[in-house]
Amino acid sequence: MKKIISLVLALAMLLSMVSLVSAESSLPYEKGTVLRMAVGYNNSKTGLRFDPEVAKDGVTLADGKTYNSGDFKPTWVAVQELLGITIEDKYQGNSAAKEFEYWKEQLDQVDMLSGTAAVLSENGEAGLLVNIGEYLDQMPNFKAYLDANPIVKLSITGNVENGAIYFSPYFDGVNDIEKMPLMRVDWIQKLLDGEGEFTADACKDLSAAVYTPYMPTSGKVEIETPNLEGTAVETVTKDYDAFGNIIAKMNEAPLNGVAAVNMLREYIDKTYNGYYGTARSNLYMGQNAAWDADELVALLRCVVANPQTLNGTDKIEGLFSREENNTSRRADMFRFAGTLFGVRGLESRQDYLYIGADNMLHDARQEEATYEALGRMNALVQEGLISTAFINGEEVKTENYLENDLGFMHYDYNQTQTVYNKTKLDNAAGEKYMAVMVPVAHWYDGTSDDGVYMRFTESWRSVKTDGWGISKAGVGSDTNKLNAALALIDYAYSEEGTIMMSYGPEAFRKEGETFMFNGKEMPVIADATYAELWEKASGNYTNYARQYLGSTLSFMKSQAFEYQCTHEVGKEGAGKISTAIALGTIHHPELAIAELPWYTSVPTVLPTTKEDNQALGNLTDLTEKFGTAKDSQNALVDIIAKGFTLEGMTSPADAANYVADTMGGAQYLDIKEMAWEDLLDYYTSSVQ
Repeated sequence: MKKIISLVLALAMLLSMVSLVSAESSLPYEKGTVLRMAVGYNNSKTGLRFDPEVAKDGVTLADGKTYNSGDFKPTWVAVQELLGITIEDKYQGNSAAKEFEYWKEQLDQVDMLSGTAAVLSENGEAGLLVNIGEYLDQMPNFKAYLDANPIVKLSITGNVENGAIYFSPYFDGVNDIEKMPLMRVDWIQKLLDGEGEFTADACKDLSAAVYTPYMPTSGKVEIETPNLEGTAVETVTKDYDAFGNIIAKMNEAPLNGVAAVNMLREYIDKTYNGYYGTARSNLYMGQNAAWDADELVALLRCVVANPQTLNGTDKIEGLFSREENNTSRRADMFRFAGTLFGVRGLESRQDYLYIGADNMLHDARQEEATYEALGRMNALVQEGLISTAFINGEEVKTENYLENDLGFMHYDYNQTQTVYNKTKLDNAAGEKYMAVMVPVAHWYDGTSDDGVYMRFTESWRSVKTDGWGISKAGVGSDTNKLNAALALIDYAYSEEGTIMMSYGPEAFRKEGETFMFNGKEMPVIADATYAELWEKASGNYTNYARQYLGSTLSFMKSQAFEYQCTHEVGKEGAGKISTAIALGTIHHPELAIAELPWYTSVPTVLPTTKEDNQALGNLTDLTEKFGTAKDSQNALVDIIAKGFTLEGMTSPADAANYVADTMGGAQYLDIKEMAWEDLLDYYTSSVQ
């Protein structure tokens, strides 16, 4: 089997190199063809050219060249040379949604532009964007990728009658976990590990209990988990008859921080029958971790009640978000709630949709279980276990929490957050901020009427919600412009193009050196590139790539570059999660039409009609009150922070019904469900 896979990979590599040549001949255009491109990631720093803030008086990069404000970044210098095109930069420095909105009434002024997947498909159906699907036979690299990944093709299909595709998709990696829980694991070890009782010179009293048990209070729950070595799967039993539920026990009487830690230690010893020994921290941070929401809340109570032991001050924040005044980051709090309490749709690839066990679409905003989970998160707020800056939307960031030893954990990307082990933590003192295992929760995946206790993550890499489209009015009847735009997209999906859009030009890689990444040989970054990454972006690969190289703005990003830039602590935690995924103990959506529908990843776009889109556009409450842009309102975030105080949302049931009946949720879901059924019919007919 391995030989066959190797042969297929080698053949695919050969075909990708051959197809690039054929793509050039099947999409002819004059050398020097001008493409007016209003494309970028989400601000003026992350466009095709250097902006004044990044370049200032000129910036010299690892390729030995000096770039000034207004110069094209290395990736786009190389792309212009390789493809023989001339780019006229029209990017206004906006997010995808706002960039399209800016150009919508003057599309004759641009040839390619950024937009959200939904907006691009909607405007494609309105006749404003080129149907890329009509040209797939002339785009062998792009076509081969779509043929090999049917769920991707479904995710970008804007019309099932003609198979229209109105944008080139963006992948920040694919078919891998995206976000994960991150914790100060050295603090867990300090509290839980060792012989005898925990003692401390000073501690706080726990706040009055508000959170109540989520997991059972009696009986047994069996969980499949990797062994400590990560070499095999074994079954761990949570025996609630041996000690009881830790939250129920803690809620019986007032406790101080020392008593709470010792109660948690006893709970772990008895509930797991000595499985973790004196290394009790492995319940949370080990390869064989099996923690759940109740055990996390118990740990958070212990952490915030023992600041004098952990950081020598009188305060520690338990849960926080990366940027407490940024809705797009604060939204990670409700995404984490979904993972903790077994709620689908809170990390969806499209709005808040997911495919249920009934093979129908569901909207998390219209389900009582969503608001019950948010109510549990608000209980943590009331107990002081979620940061005050999150509650108030203050200007505080991850690096502030870590640099000052003031924060315990959040839910985010591994590479960009674990770099702070080098820049903000004192590793010499054993400080360690690391990804930990996905929690055990109660999920209803269709295998049992009673649900199943397992690990599941909805944070799975697929087609992202942004992309680039081709303006019909812009290219007009100019086949040079059209073919050049199509050739650019096709190039980005070749092997060479994927590397270019991830790593930047060859000068930033080690000549002739590769390493194995996910079963494929990928380039090694140059030493000067690695040094520059830390010098200019504090080790944050994404910021460095977007702001300096001009890569990772769209198309298909390989994680290989990012992996090389991940701190050793980051690799350690992510490695444990990767092992668990490989062993099948962390479940996830599938980028295919799954045998069990619940596991099918919801497409990023659904093929709604022009009339459907007009109707959806009138449902303004759903877009305005559940936004995830930086400065937008999000009712789910508000409920976590402030409780059920919003109009029409005074309880979980009221909230779900209010969205469905008053905010147009039921109409929204009917439209989306019909589109999903059309897409399934299209898929069935296309594979027969």
